[in-house]
Amino acid sequence: MVEKNKRKERRQAAENHDNSEIFYGRHVVMKIFKERKQINKLFIQKGLTGSGIQDILKTVKQQGIVISEVPKSKLDEMTNNANHQGVVVTLPAFDYQTLDDCFALAEARQESPFLLILDGIEDPHNLGSIIRTAEATGVHGVIIPKRRAVGLTGVVAKTSAGSIENVPVVRVTNITQVIEQLQSKGVWVFATAMAGEDMRTWNSKGSIALIIGNEGQGVSPKVQAAADGIVTIPMTGTTQSLNASVAAGVLMYEVARHRL
Repeated sequence: MVEKNKRKERRQAAENHDNSEIFYGRHVVMKIFKERKQINKLFIQKGLTGSGIQDILKTVKQQGIVISEVPKSKLDEMTNNANHQGVVVTLPAFDYQTLDDCFALAEARQESPFLLILDGIEDPHNLGSIIRTAEATGVHGVIIPKRRAVGLTGVVAKTSAGSIENVPVVRVTNITQVIEQLQSKGVWVFATAMAGEDMRTWNSKGSIALIIGNEGQGVSPKVQAAADGIVTIPMTGTTQSLNASVAAGVLMYEVARHRL
C-alpha cells in the first residue's frame, strides 16, 4: 500500500511539474474542447454545479476525456492560486499519434512492425525511459491506455531525452481491443510475466508487439489472456522481478538482436 501511494504521489507531482501544460478557467477549457485539442486529463472541483459545469461535463463525455474530481486545494496548488473557476485541464507535452502512423513508420523503414504496449505504467520516469530505449531499438510505436496510466507530460518528454520526437505514442481506450486489431493485421502479441517462455528460446522475429505491465501488478489477467503468448526474463538470485523500464529494455533488445 505504501509503494502504491508513493507511485500515486509521483504521478500527481509529475502532472504539476510543467505548468506550460496546465490550462484553467471555464471559458478557456471549453475553447480547448471545441478546438478538439489533445487532452491528458480534466480536473474538476468536487461538488461543483451549475450550467457551465454541466456543459463542460457533457462535452467531456462526448470526447471520452478522463475526469478527476479533486478538492479545491488541489486546483489551487496546480494553478498557483489562480482563478481557476473549479476546472483545470492538462495537455500532453507532445501530440499523440495513431496506429496507422506506427505502421506507416515501419513501412517507410521497410521493416516488420515492432510495437510496445504499456499496460498501466504510472511513473513518468519509467515511461520516458521506455520511450528512450524504444527509439534506440527500432520500435515503431508505443501504445498506452487513457486511464490509470501516466500520459505525455513534461517529465516524460525530459526523461526521454528527445526520443519522444521520433517514436509515435498512441493513447487508446481499450488495450484488449487494440490487441485484437493488431492480431488481425498479422502482428504476434506477447505479454510479459514471471511464468512464461524463456526469452532465450522465444521466436521474436517478424511483426511483433510486446506488452509491459504496471510497476506493481504487472500485465492484467484480461490483457494476458488476449495475448498470443507469454515471455519471461530468466533471473538468478533472490530477485523475482525487474523495474518496468529495465524489463522493457531487456526484452526490446532481445527483439532488436534479430533485427539490427
